[in-house]
Amino acid sequence: MITGIQGYVPEYRLTNKELEKLVETNDEWILSRTGIKERRILKGENQGTSVMGIEAVKGLLEKTGTDPMDIDLIICATVTPDMTFPATANIIADKVGAKNSYSFDISAACSGFLYALQLGNQFIASGTHKKVIVIGADKMSSIIDYTDRTTCILFGDGAGAVLLEPTTEEYGIMDAVLKADGSGEAFLHMKAGGSRKPATLETIAAREHYAYQEGSTVYKFAVTNMAEVSAEVMERNHLKGEDIAWLVPHQQTRESSMLRQIEWESDQKKS
Repeated sequence: MITGIQGYVPEYRLTNKELEKLVETNDEWILSRTGIKERRILKGENQGTSVMGIEAVKGLLEKTGTDPMDIDLIICATVTPDMTFPATANIIADKVGAKNSYSFDISAACSGFLYALQLGNQFIASGTHKKVIVIGADKMSSIIDYTDRTTCILFGDGAGAVLLEPTTEEYGIMDAVLKADGSGEAFLHMKAGGSRKPATLETIAAREHYAYQEGSTVYKFAVTNMAEVSAEVMERNHLKGEDIAWLVPHQQTRESSMLRQIEWESDQKKS
């Protein structure tokens, strides 16, 4: 079960007013369509995703009264690691004093934290681990194109961490449905920087190291499949709609909807 939760966001606030100076947009337009007033951005040299993960984990350990030496495993879900290797989880473990743990990263974008959470839960359920920390952290500002209004208004930086421990009670992480569809690569990706297309002067000049998303396609896929897996997990646990108090979707669903609207408005202007 989850016995502690802690988050961390950087101090710097990138407001809608500031974005007005970067792209064709304005505070009223962003606020009325997204509800976003500001997004937190990690500033400074040598400030990677681990900086936020470290703060989240330190706060988690303090809040739960946990000795870092008692942590068995740390998993960090991120698509913006400090570097290709070592794993960002390794850096976090070292800086928080979790000397007895091992650690690794999971790179699965929007699904990453859920994958990491279920994996951590399995280690606990197996009886081989007593304390597992799962982190979801990203410095999205490092891969966002601040000349592209369809994405730069949506993303910020931050980290969250949870502590998993065994329980004999009838609650905790009861079930999960996890799926993936690699056929959607063309609609949500970063073109360069991987082994298929390593970084070169040309890829940098072509701005190919930023996140790309085709909003309308991702929106349809996200909404449809989120509903389907929600229904599936309810059915196999004999639950009905009236039994559910909270349904919390990943923000990507809302963001994809916004991108679809932005694209539509852009098409209207062109026509």
